[in-house]
Amino acid sequence: MFPEPGLDPESVTPADETPAVEAPAVEKQGVNVLRMIGWFSAGMVLATLSIVVGAELRSRHKFNKRTPYDFYSSAAEQTAGEFGVGV
Repeated sequence: MFPEPGLDPESVTPADETPAVEAPAVEKQGVNVLRMIGWFSAGMVLATLSIVVGAELRSRHKFNKRTPYDFYSSAAEQTAGEFGVGV
């Protein structure tokens, strides 16, 4: 409690021990931030890949499920575009 008679009270301060105690908390916070950024990035990559793969599978499915009518673009009934113009 009381300083020893030969020691100067200002030379012995608790500030010398404080950085050693706080350093792991700061490092742990930095690791948690990097871990959170990593998981977020992995999630974004997974979402992007699933969208790309899903679009490719859908386009292949639509291409394989064509009907004979899809081959002829002029096979549908054509309407007169000039009907009622009044020429």
